[in-house]
Amino acid sequence: MESPSDQKVAPQAAARATETRALRDPEGVLAGIGWMIVTGFLFVIVTCIVRYLGSDMPAIEAAFIRYFIGLMMVLPALIAYFRRRPDPRKTMLFGARGLVHGIGVMLWFYAMARIPIAEVTAIGYTAPIFVTIGAALFLSEKLHLRRIMAVLVGLVGALIILRPGFQEISLGQLAQLLAAPLFAISFLLTKKLTEDEDPATIVALLSLFCTLTLLPGAIWQWRNPTLEEVFWLAMTAVAATAGHYTLTRALAAAPITVTQPISFLQLVWASILGMLLFGEAVDPFVFAGGGVIIAAATYISHRETVVARRQVTPPPQATKS
Repeated sequence: MESPSDQKVAPQAAARATETRALRDPEGVLAGIGWMIVTGFLFVIVTCIVRYLGSDMPAIEAAFIRYFIGLMMVLPALIAYFRRRPDPRKTMLFGARGLVHGIGVMLWFYAMARIPIAEVTAIGYTAPIFVTIGAALFLSEKLHLRRIMAVLVGLVGALIILRPGFQEISLGQLAQLLAAPLFAISFLLTKKLTEDEDPATIVALLSLFCTLTLLPGAIWQWRNPTLEEVFWLAMTAVAATAGHYTLTRALAAAPITVTQPISFLQLVWASILGMLLFGEAVDPFVFAGGGVIIAAATYISHRETVVARRQVTPPPQATKS
């Protein structure tokens, strides 16, 4: 996904570290909410631009141009990384992340051109659910009963949106549903990389390897873009980069249990803009399913925060959690 979907699997480690401090600082909580509102608006701008471009340009070419422009924006950090003779194994990890993220972004661009903005946004909320599943499968993190129930509730929310058996599931819906677990894998790899890598370096290497991942397909399906298309894709890169910055500020100011529910406003704005700009009907099932998913994702984030806090200062009953 593009950076909108990144916001749904945002670095939870940063939020955990500030949980107690943030909750004791009302001004910080308000600042976090404010930054999160701005973040949601910026990511909705990204989705609207991609929706406006439509399906005339191949999805993989549009994603490639967006990331190539983004790569130019982070070039100094990229040069600094390779000047210090990086560990080849670490670079391979960056490459693996860029591969899965690049495919996810291509699927997201495909979905954005074919289904309503609100639907793409709502299905994207499933990413934290897949992060939890992936952490259990690949990082040996324990899944307690309450988290399993939250995951199941989140998947029910996705079914409410898709309504299999009551309507035909479109290729756009399938593309976005496939993109969510890919973005979850990307987040899990990021979680590993943040242990000893600078955030600027992580962003720079993501731009590099996403660009390389998308390059072969872009060449294969290439058609000369118009100046207007290049302009709008450049605006996408700017808005997405700004969204990453405001998201970081939000997570630094307030815990994810505060900021996660605010991201639901993105679904509201996506629905309004989709209706006003593209004549898309407001689907109550999308809102209902999105609400269920965001509630489940918020609960999962809350449980991870509680467990992380207990690991720092374990109470007597910690073994019962």
